[in-house]
Amino acid sequence: MRIHLVPVLLGAGTPLFAGERAELVPEGEPVQGTVTHLRYLVGR
Repeated sequence: MRIHLVPVLLGAGTPLFAGERAELVPEGEPVQGTVTHLRYLVGR
């Protein structure tokens, strides 16, 4: 799973996972700049 975080507030937003649970294992280091890029492996 790749998540790109941008520092902009757009109202209340939409829940990303809506109550679902999964194990997220970080894959590598976050890459930061004006946007933060995160990578995860999804476990069970």
